[in-house]
Amino acid sequence: MSFSIERFTEQGLDQLLLKDNDSQTQAVILPKYGAILNGLFVMIEGERINLIENYPDEAAAENIAKSFRSSKLSPYVCRMANGQYSLNGKLFEIENKFVDGTAIHGLLFDKAFTIVAEFADHEKASVTLKYHYKKDDPGYPFSYHCEITYTLLPGNLLKLETTIINLDDETIPLSDGWHPYFSLGGKINDWQLYFNADAMVEFNDKLIPTGKLVKYDGFNDEKFIGETILDNCFLLKRDETVPSCTLYNPENKTGISFYPDSSYPYLQIYTPPHRNSIAIENLSSAPDAFNNKMGLILLEPRRTKTFTVYYKIDRD
Repeated sequence: MSFSIERFTEQGLDQLLLKDNDSQTQAVILPKYGAILNGLFVMIEGERINLIENYPDEAAAENIAKSFRSSKLSPYVCRMANGQYSLNGKLFEIENKFVDGTAIHGLLFDKAFTIVAEFADHEKASVTLKYHYKKDDPGYPFSYHCEITYTLLPGNLLKLETTIINLDDETIPLSDGWHPYFSLGGKINDWQLYFNADAMVEFNDKLIPTGKLVKYDGFNDEKFIGETILDNCFLLKRDETVPSCTLYNPENKTGISFYPDSSYPYLQIYTPPHRNSIAIENLSSAPDAFNNKMGLILLEPRRTKTFTVYYKIDRD
């Protein structure tokens, strides 16, 4: 067994490739575009198939700010009501807002990350990328490092690890997450979904949590997605012996299992209208956590916090 790392430019995109040379499983990262995961390739019936709905060319810069597909969500996740929050009696307002007036999906989705380490041997291929956030937005006037490490392991397993280092003299509010869209071939109506939920976060009509949890067990057993429409956040049950979520296409016998650690207790799922992919987002908090405090982290100066999730490609 052997692993390798390659750097290449294709369609105007500088890309970083982690490769399992035996199984031909590959992970593709775009360092200059928020260090996003732009590819998770597997061989299906002799053809290399990307399980991530990706950005194919240099138009990624413009499209990321519209769709946020695969974005690293930091220092907050999903929506923040009116782009505002209070901390220690002071009101802050995010300058970079979405068209609906909310702040959305953090502040790093379009930042150029620097590759700071890479390693490959017969056991794994791993790369670490870093961005130094220097009070870029006046609504988040703090300084921190975001380090992302992707590690491709045997058994079609990809580890995504994020470490936040508070470089500021102040305690900083923090949430973390991922925003990938998975595409297993065909329409999501014909795929099977399972996630082990305790409850669903109640949203208002602007997709902002009300602060309440409501009972939900709609996919506690694996079943076809069918016509189900989801744009919701769920509180996961903790059971490290089984995946917290699985997605499976019976047609090509391909699936993905999700194994978050305890740092990601929330799961956001979104079914886009085109039904060609599905967003499965591991989150450290509920949306708008800077206001509702549901999962909010307050990270003290010079402290670190690490978040980890594994994606496992399943092939029958």
